[in-house]
Amino acid sequence: MSFLRASGILLHPTSLPGRFGIGYLGKEAYRFVDFLSGAGQKLWQMLPLCPTGYGNSPYQNLSTFAGNPLLISPEKLVEEGFLQASDLDNLPPFRNNSVDFGVVVQFKATLLKKSFQMFEEQASPQVREEYEAFAQLNAPWLEDFALFMALREKHSLALWNTWEPEVKSRQPEALASWRQKLAQEIKRHKFLQFQFFRQWGELKTYCHERNIQFIGDVPIFVALDSAEVWSHPEMFYLDAEGQPTVVAGVPPDYFSKTGQLWGNPLYRWDVMKKDGYAWWLERLKAARNMVDIIRLDHFRGFEKYWEILAGEKTAINGRWVPGPGADFFITVKKALGELPIIAEDLGIITPEVHALRDQFDLPGMRVLQFAFGSASGKDPYRPHNYPRNCVVYTGTHDNNTTIGWFQEKEVTTKSKEAMDRERQRALKYLGADGREINWDFIRLALMSVANTAIIPLQDVLGLGTEARMNTPGVKGGNWRWRFSWDMLTDAIRDRLKEMTEIYGR
Repeated sequence: MSFLRASGILLHPTSLPGRFGIGYLGKEAYRFVDFLSGAGQKLWQMLPLCPTGYGNSPYQNLSTFAGNPLLISPEKLVEEGFLQASDLDNLPPFRNNSVDFGVVVQFKATLLKKSFQMFEEQASPQVREEYEAFAQLNAPWLEDFALFMALREKHSLALWNTWEPEVKSRQPEALASWRQKLAQEIKRHKFLQFQFFRQWGELKTYCHERNIQFIGDVPIFVALDSAEVWSHPEMFYLDAEGQPTVVAGVPPDYFSKTGQLWGNPLYRWDVMKKDGYAWWLERLKAARNMVDIIRLDHFRGFEKYWEILAGEKTAINGRWVPGPGADFFITVKKALGELPIIAEDLGIITPEVHALRDQFDLPGMRVLQFAFGSASGKDPYRPHNYPRNCVVYTGTHDNNTTIGWFQEKEVTTKSKEAMDRERQRALKYLGADGREINWDFIRLALMSVANTAIIPLQDVLGLGTEARMNTPGVKGGNWRWRFSWDMLTDAIRDRLKEMTEIYGR
């Protein structure tokens, strides 16, 4: 599917400003939508919005269907009568420009528990009806998710494969008993999902009224510590104890000499094919209901994926294994029609991956920071080689900021000398001196023939490495960056709007 010529900003909601230590779906999100509209942008791209587990990564989720309760707006809960205004006084000493997840999680958990208690005590009949309708409509995933989260809390957040054998293996009698014992905790998690999707729906409506669409991210893999793996172990390569036998990752690449060991359990595509990829169809249907355009993460893995034996310390010793290929996308198209999908086709890409992408007319991705690694004018990341049906980024959430990239001494796979040559090629290509390399890259993206151009907010703000969102292969310190409103000036808004109009986006 080809998209209309447009541009937008990449910003995860956790990076929004606000006084609660983390960005959320409240007034700051609406203010950001106003900025997008004022700057002539038509797209807001986000990372996965699901509840995070290990390392606070949006790509290691406790569920692929649920929303992240940390994004719920406390102020909206006050407006609805599910918190008192005084509950938002005497806040912990939160950081302004980064997320301290430990402090935030503890604060939000206490606040959200109180909001559920107030819902139980004083919700109106109308709101109770809305809650019940939501719970019934979403029961296919919500029942397992709420029980999983309640059991996880009961077991002090331990991995599900360490729980009692009868619970780990989902024996009906054991689950029935726990549903009775944890009835209130289960209802609380359902209530939080009700609130998340209610607030999300309001924000989505506000965006659509201003001609702005969401691009949402669907990770190809799911976390071992998730409701999906616990409730559907037959879909994954697990042993009798619930431990993965093989795990996901990628071989050595631009980001790491030893590859990236993600550790997610791998799918048994043969099992999934037998029921027509039913779980995937529900997953994509849910994503389509939530966002306007789906960025399908690690598209490469649908053609072949990198399989690593569980227990390996790095991703070096793996092998390529065939994925579901065209059969999967044919099934999706028959069941759901032509979905608006962006194929994240970065990494070690083969002609077979390109053929799969092009067979279904999916736009792939081009990243300007990758455009100058070689001296070849035929490099596919150089804008003069772009097809119209693609999405150009100055950088992604996995890259350094553009200024950080330009000032970087070396990366794990490149020497300083190689990086210097790369930067010189970029300056010659741009005809620039590098003093505003971020705006040079933004201009290059916007003027390209690519139908879609996405700019990380960090590049619009002209920030360096300190504002990087994620460093692949590094376990700590990721996903924390936040901006403040004093960074986002009227001059920046007007400059971006003018440039966007010049290039017809």
